[in-house]
Amino acid sequence: MTRRVLGVLVSILITATFLTPTAHAAEWVPKVPPLSTPWTPQVSPTNALPEYPRPQLVRTEWQNLNGVWEFAGAPNLNSPPIGRPLAEGVLVPYPIESALSGIKRHEDNMFYRRTFTVPSTWNGRNVKLNFGAVTWETRVWVNGRQVGTHTGGFDAFSFDITSALTAGANEIIVGVSSPIDGSRYPIGKQRRNPSGIFYTAASGIWQTVWLEPVRAANITRLDTTPNVGAGALDLVVQGTAGQPVIAEVLSGGQVVGRQTGTTGSSLRVPVPNARLWSPDDPFLYDLRVTLASGDVVTGYFGMRSLGKAMVGGVMRPLLNGKFVFQSGTLDQGYWPDGIYTAPTDEALRFDLERQKALGFNMVRKHIKVEPARWFYHADRLGLMVWQDMPSVDSIDEAPNSHANYESELRRILDQLKGITSIVQWVPFNEGWGEYDAGRIVNLVRSIDNTRLVNHNSGSNCCVSDPDPGNGDVIDDHHYQISANTRQPDANRVAMLGEFGGLGRRVVGHEYQPGAGFAYGALYPDEVSLTKRYEEVIKQVQRLVHTRGLSAMVYTEPYDVENEVNGFYTYDRRVLKMTESRVRDVNQRVLAVARGTAVSPDDVVSLRVTTAGYTNRYLRHQDSLARTDVIGTDLGKLDATFHPRPGLADAACLSFESRNFPGQFLRHSNGRIRTDVNNGTIAADATFCAREGSGGTALESFNVRGSFVRHYNEGVYLARSGGPNPWDTANSFAADTTWAVGTGLWRSGAELPLDQARSFRVTTPGFTDRYLRHRESLARTDVVTSSSDGLTKADATFVVRRGLADPTCYSLESRNIPGQFLRHADFRVRLGTNDNTDLFRRDATFCAQQGTGGVRLESVNELGTNIRHYSEEVWVASNGGAHVYDNPASYNQDVSWAVSSPWTP
Repeated sequence: MTRRVLGVLVSILITATFLTPTAHAAEWVPKVPPLSTPWTPQVSPTNALPEYPRPQLVRTEWQNLNGVWEFAGAPNLNSPPIGRPLAEGVLVPYPIESALSGIKRHEDNMFYRRTFTVPSTWNGRNVKLNFGAVTWETRVWVNGRQVGTHTGGFDAFSFDITSALTAGANEIIVGVSSPIDGSRYPIGKQRRNPSGIFYTAASGIWQTVWLEPVRAANITRLDTTPNVGAGALDLVVQGTAGQPVIAEVLSGGQVVGRQTGTTGSSLRVPVPNARLWSPDDPFLYDLRVTLASGDVVTGYFGMRSLGKAMVGGVMRPLLNGKFVFQSGTLDQGYWPDGIYTAPTDEALRFDLERQKALGFNMVRKHIKVEPARWFYHADRLGLMVWQDMPSVDSIDEAPNSHANYESELRRILDQLKGITSIVQWVPFNEGWGEYDAGRIVNLVRSIDNTRLVNHNSGSNCCVSDPDPGNGDVIDDHHYQISANTRQPDANRVAMLGEFGGLGRRVVGHEYQPGAGFAYGALYPDEVSLTKRYEEVIKQVQRLVHTRGLSAMVYTEPYDVENEVNGFYTYDRRVLKMTESRVRDVNQRVLAVARGTAVSPDDVVSLRVTTAGYTNRYLRHQDSLARTDVIGTDLGKLDATFHPRPGLADAACLSFESRNFPGQFLRHSNGRIRTDVNNGTIAADATFCAREGSGGTALESFNVRGSFVRHYNEGVYLARSGGPNPWDTANSFAADTTWAVGTGLWRSGAELPLDQARSFRVTTPGFTDRYLRHRESLARTDVVTSSSDGLTKADATFVVRRGLADPTCYSLESRNIPGQFLRHADFRVRLGTNDNTDLFRRDATFCAQQGTGGVRLESVNELGTNIRHYSEEVWVASNGGAHVYDNPASYNQDVSWAVSSPWTP
């Protein structure tokens, strides 16, 4: 936060006036929420969200109308209770279904009533009545006179009420209609009868209500667009037409840029030597705008640029001209005490602060629009934001639903387009209420063409319409990432818009005890849940360069009602995973994307990133490294390497040949080659990962400033501008950048194709047992030379090419040809190949180096290996949700000694 912004906000808090209804007003009686948050007890009639609610358009004089209002349900809005007290007390601005409101029930139609007095110091100026948001139709009367109407549940609106005011006490009545169901207007995930992934409705006033004095000629909005290329802020001051304007940019209280103009026209305000906003440095400038009429407002903005471009041969999103991987959560914005409304501003900020602390740099605001202060906190903390449009509850159009949707969409975009942290608009989610997606993309671009447009997050899912192809994003939802994400194309980036959904119930912190569910297995404790999260994120790391993935959105930061997918419980009191481990693995994804780390695979391949050559890979041939287009098994093996801790420095890397164990990539006389590690090559065979141009640059450990480079199909150790032909500065950054992804040959260990083998247990104390099938189920039994023929045959398998991946393996029964070991519900068993994709994947295992044997890794059950446990055989993860995931002796239990077949 800049000092100027902080000072303005402090002064606002000092000058704000809180009003309470007259003495006859009904009393607020808070209800008991399903769960209380740490901030629930802090809420009272005198401090219901006291902060100035609009940080980007600040006036120092204002009156907060939050507090206790009179309340009553109604059959309709046709008979406002003018001059008539209402029986109940409601605490504004908490939605009426919330416990904090004091009502805790739904009403289709309702009235709010209170009185207020305008300070005499406002005489001679107009008075505006402002609403942050009200769901859905609003009608307002002041002193019996209707002063305005509004429809829309997520955008702010104002009425000039000057002509309706009288001296002394003034009566205000707000009528609201919020039927929620009916598919007529955007509601997001609200439902009258919540269940599953849909939640309690949030009706009526749910954001701050306030008054402020303005000049007759006044400012209504500041449209700010940072123009990094021009070194300026492009500004349009919205308000009374044709008014002279002075706009000033400040940093540290000092004016650094100034421009004059008129309202409604574009001003370019210089921002010299701009300090750019980013998640690592979320610097904000202050803005002061003055009209000739005397109206003065302050705000803020960040200087940053957005876009997309080919980076390392992949279409990537850009921040300030660089690819920055976007790592975030699916933030739904629900609270057990306030539903749509956070109990306090501290609580609102807490959610974002904790997500940043967990190592994320982005948040997807899921089909809800938050109050302006939420975006201010995101701007200040340095969290990029994807903003969803709240969906209508329909597939087919209900009367006026499309018109209502587009009207509110336009207003939301206009309201939010000056928010620094927003980097992407998301009009639809999983096809909910989707229609005319191509036209809606164009509509969004016509309002704001500075950000990416994700036409439908989860366009691979659910009720999604055919892809119109004119958005900027290919967005998949894969909760357990059991299949590969789609790849980017020449115009669109690839993003994982939702994944994870890992669950854990915490006794004493459940919305409805025992009813909690997740999008997969429920994990019993912090250790198992954290381990599973690490495995899932490792798969994301693999996708960054293997599939060109540019963003991930984990579901979710906190539980929501009976969804227990959160890092935190719904009441925000319990962090369900280990913070340091979550942060470390999240930071590792960003490092892989930058190129300063490589993916966690047992084997990797290094793809060329230079434009025009991105189908080539580094491989060795006759000991020399070169680049080739790879099409053969031998080529895939030659282009696959084990990444090892650096032979000369474990903080760096060495690359061991996959098909020539013990040989490493090293440099010798400027050429990259493979040589046996004989104790003399350690320094030459050690390379340190550096940030490249969309991937990893490999700097020599012992010749600093020199990097592994491809040049005319050869691979060299090159220094930009050096004396050798391969040192040419032309294309140096691209030629020395490698996309390090999953190995072209996915198995890191060798099994003999089309030969029979038996697989012996390596766990101490059980080494006389073998993998076998019996009555279709896999298990382990003692097998010796004296065992009967059936037992020996059951313990023998023929190694075949993987049914789903020819660089992995499938194990065919020796004595029941056509049947293969596969897993179903995690249990390993025999099954007949029905040639479905599911069977092929269930029956394919990649061989990796184990602890004293070979590990057989499932290709579609993430992070699992074939394991023996209490004589049974499962695909198990290390420390997962099931009893057979027990971490004790896991490494030994998943390692198998490949031995001669009991039945040749």
